[in-house]
Amino acid sequence: MSKEFDVVVIGAGPGGYIAAIRAAQLGLKVACVEKWKNPAGKPALGGTCLNVGCIPSKALLASSESYEHAHHGLEDHGITVKDVKFDVSKMLARKDAIVGKMTQGIEYLFRKNKVTWVKGHGRFISREGDAIVRVEVQPDEGEPEILTTRNVIVATGSKARHLPNVPVDNVLVCDNEGALAFDSVPKKLTVIGAGVIGLELGSVWRRLGADVTVLEMAPAFLGACDAAVSKEAEKLFKKQGLKFEFGVKIGNVKVAPGKGGKGGSVTVQYQDANGKEHGVESDRLIVSIGRVPNTDGLGLESVGLSVDERGFIPVDDNCRSAVPSIWAIGDVVRGPMLAHKAEDEGVAVAERIVGQKPHIDYNCIPFVIYSNPEIAWVGKTEAQLKAEGRGYKAGQFPFMANGRALGMAAADGFVKVLADDRTDEILGVHIIGMGASDLIAEAVVAMEFKASSEDIARICHPHPSLSEVMREASLAVDKRALNM
Repeated sequence: MSKEFDVVVIGAGPGGYIAAIRAAQLGLKVACVEKWKNPAGKPALGGTCLNVGCIPSKALLASSESYEHAHHGLEDHGITVKDVKFDVSKMLARKDAIVGKMTQGIEYLFRKNKVTWVKGHGRFISREGDAIVRVEVQPDEGEPEILTTRNVIVATGSKARHLPNVPVDNVLVCDNEGALAFDSVPKKLTVIGAGVIGLELGSVWRRLGADVTVLEMAPAFLGACDAAVSKEAEKLFKKQGLKFEFGVKIGNVKVAPGKGGKGGSVTVQYQDANGKEHGVESDRLIVSIGRVPNTDGLGLESVGLSVDERGFIPVDDNCRSAVPSIWAIGDVVRGPMLAHKAEDEGVAVAERIVGQKPHIDYNCIPFVIYSNPEIAWVGKTEAQLKAEGRGYKAGQFPFMANGRALGMAAADGFVKVLADDRTDEILGVHIIGMGASDLIAEAVVAMEFKASSEDIARICHPHPSLSEVMREASLAVDKRALNM
């Protein structure tokens, strides 16, 4: 027997569970389909982000930063600490406890908002015109369940892109999932890909003692960042001990398993930017070369849909597919693969279903790398503005001239503000430094409301605080910085 709903959401990651909750808040009868299971085999909400992505990686980053700070960063404060040690198993247990708390929190929110969680793999099986859609949910055991609805929101996220002919076992060759669960610190670690995942997880294990080499196929470091930020970041990461090779071509990857599940090695053959052949051997390999949309087994063809050449579900500016009753959000559609972008799209689609007209400005979606120092940006880079032929002016201010940053021993980095040279409207903000992930929010608000650098410069910022660097960079746009 089919069960009827106003909205069926397929996928319970950040985009999916937020879409389901918002739709329920708007008075709709909502079901959310999710097949994820945690390592204990228990069904879990939250998708990749909460289970093996954003949340656990930040927990390990915090643990490794605490260890490094205790081991190397307290002497200047007049604090002497001896025999600093760490326990990987306790770090992993702490990470898992945080994940469990967050995923159970979503279960509570579903109950609170009367969202029905349907456990199993969801796929389209049929539709009647543009109005009625049927989704089949296959549990691990038992008969499939049929859901009938007038609106489906596809929020199935993405999965790690793997190297061809290099099986990921998440023991010796790992993607993001395996790299969050090392049972010991590798003596040598190779990371393929110097993007967000590679830098964050490479940094975790470097702090705990691994000798880390990062191989990047792009010719330059962090090409999506403003050039000034990427240059500063490369300098700081190298100073910390990460080793980089850019412009490489990956060749053969040879895996030599250990005995009894212990030990083993991975050798990566690669060609450097000058065409010279190299081989790097390590205890483990992390493959972080991007992610691909997860549309496996969705049954799109049964409702007259297909993916594009990159694997995305084509949608319009409102996240609506070619079938009016089917929507798609997050990593399965165009745009950056970011959890907060998926959340915003989830809210917007739920509101569009009931006739509201929300708006998302994709130029105002912030990007963050949770390294140390953190990197965050929103809007245009200098290179993009030059390519567009748009006139601009730039202001930059370093954390080393900020009293709060000096007191926190966090003087690396800067804030850079780009503004229109005629109207002074803020076009982009780029930050590398302590607390960048939080500081960028002020820039997002300013850009959403078309504020100028003068607007930020005139706002009273607390003293002493890191936020003053944002104000000083805004003042510097017109060469009026007060503390430098």
